Amino acid sequence: MTDNSALPPKDSTGPWAIPLRNTGSKNEKNGTATSFPRKIWRLLVGIKDGLALVFLLLFFIALFALLTGRPNAALPVDEGALLVELDGILTEQPAEIDPLTAVSGSDPLREIRVRDVVHALETAATDQRVKAVVLDLDRFLGGGQVSLSEVGEAIDKVRAAKKPVLAFATGYSTDSYQLAAHANEVWTDPIGGVAVAGPGGSRLYYKGLMDRLGVTANIYRVGTFKSAVEPFLRSDQSPEAKEANVAYASVLWDNWLEDVKTARKAAKIEPFLADTAGAVTAAGNDLSKASLDAGLVDKVGSRMAFERRVAEIAGVADDSRPWEYKAIPLQNWVAANPPEMPGETIAVVPVVGEIIDGEATGGTAGGETIAGHILDAVADDGVKAIVLRVDSPGGSVTASEEIRQALLAAKAKKLPVVVSMANVAASGGYWVSTPADRIFAEPDTITGSIGVFGILPSFEKTLANIGVTTDGIATTPLSGQPDILGGVNSEFNQLAQASVEDIYNRFTGLVAKSRKQPLEKVQQIAEGRVWAGGTAHQLGLVDQFGGLSDALADAAKRAGIKGEYHAKYFEDEPSEFSKMLAQWMGGEQEETATAPRGWFGLAAMNRQLTERRVIADIALLTRSGSIQAACLDCRAYRPATPRSAGAENKAWVTALATLLR
Repeated sequence: MTDNSALPPKDSTGPWAIPLRNTGSKNEKNGTATSFPRKIWRLLVGIKDGLALVFLLLFFIALFALLTGRPNAALPVDEGALLVELDGILTEQPAEIDPLTAVSGSDPLREIRVRDVVHALETAATDQRVKAVVLDLDRFLGGGQVSLSEVGEAIDKVRAAKKPVLAFATGYSTDSYQLAAHANEVWTDPIGGVAVAGPGGSRLYYKGLMDRLGVTANIYRVGTFKSAVEPFLRSDQSPEAKEANVAYASVLWDNWLEDVKTARKAAKIEPFLADTAGAVTAAGNDLSKASLDAGLVDKVGSRMAFERRVAEIAGVADDSRPWEYKAIPLQNWVAANPPEMPGETIAVVPVVGEIIDGEATGGTAGGETIAGHILDAVADDGVKAIVLRVDSPGGSVTASEEIRQALLAAKAKKLPVVVSMANVAASGGYWVSTPADRIFAEPDTITGSIGVFGILPSFEKTLANIGVTTDGIATTPLSGQPDILGGVNSEFNQLAQASVEDIYNRFTGLVAKSRKQPLEKVQQIAEGRVWAGGTAHQLGLVDQFGGLSDALADAAKRAGIKGEYHAKYFEDEPSEFSKMLAQWMGGEQEETATAPRGWFGLAAMNRQLTERRVIADIALLTRSGSIQAACLDCRAYRPATPRSAGAENKAWVTALATLLR
């Protein structure tokens, strides 16, 4: 028998009342009619609430970074070891961090400015508060060879001051070992070792893919060695491109060997590199022991053992934790020791990254932005000379010319203009260097690539494969051209090729005039060929070997400065918000330890760098705009670009992948 005492009475109208469902057809229709607007309203409210949460999250991130993110000019200890923790890449100019990338949980590579590291090491050499220098290279992802050499020279200054330099990494790669070789003591973990690969490797060629998709690459170029377009034109490397690539890669490798052998005279570096696998087998498959036997490292031990060793020299931070040493972080040291600014002012204008039209933030050379910095220096009555610091593989011809015109304005004001080439100053990077009174480069600098090209994809075959055709009218041969859907006609191709040839002639003419060489000689060394700095010096493309300090000294001499001088940088510093994000994300990375460690982990990290280069290749194919003076192969000799790709490029890659399924 069922107990109904707990149920409300049938005629209940109180709080226990159960509303009866009206099953009438009219009410059913009204409910259906009103349910859709309600769903739309709820969706809009949900979107509004989601956006509010995102902005609230951004606010608290900014607030947290504001309170904790800025490097403190006060040092955490009175004296100790300068900790140069290179978790990321060395670069001439750090890029602005994309807030959306940060919030999305992506892990952009950290960028460390070369001049900050060099300045920190040089000041540490003469400061009594610094008892030793620690190079933490466990998560170092490399840099350009010129940048590495500059840091290596600064390390040598610390050692010359009789201060110990100790390096540690689970595994050393080509770039990290070039720095470690300059240390007094090189440590590696028992599960690590040295695995040097050297310059070289493969790149992707898309001709087969494009044929499969029906994409036509309409290419306009001048220069036998202008290999930038070869990935879209061929399925392999041309003999001319291979000849040029082998030539300058061999020079870089020889310079690397010379640097390392000079720094570690007792190391058996060449036999080890000639047969690394055999050395490891002889050491019982132990890479760390093989590295020790070859004299490439001095000690094999854990990070804790390494830090105990540093504590013996620099002091223990906490007696209860004897493995923790007194550390002075790089950021704190840089903040506490800003560069001195005595005497007259020499402007330094960095041209870093791809040269593009319009404006750009740090790490990319926007034509308008760089020209604006140059003109700001020209308008500054305190500036006595300009040094252009170039680390760029080139890019847009119109943007390069805009920068050159700004330098001509400086020369019209009788300001000396000197160029200092860093890792790469090729193609458009050389174009902007032509107004210089003198060009400085290093033997490891990659330069030249005097050639231009244009590329325009069309999809008439792609559409035909799916049964889509085009038709229309034309009042002139150029009506509707370039027609990327119906195909580019011969008149447009002729005009485009003529434009490229005209710009190439202008380029070689500028070089001949600035280098004071016959045009015929310049044409022989142009053709888009890339040269290492040593060869470029022999050919007259650069005037003198030397770094930025040498260029500043020459500029001071040309400006008639008799006494002291200092460099004033004209560049866009990362915004305060970007700095906060960088510091916050750096702390996040340290806490989660997601960055790779060991040579195998660092090698795997190259997959992400390869993905970025693929996106850059596709961007080149899909980009519309000016004719390019760019050296794509040169990107391999600059620091890996950690910028997040644009949504359009990611969408293009996704589209290609979808078509291949």
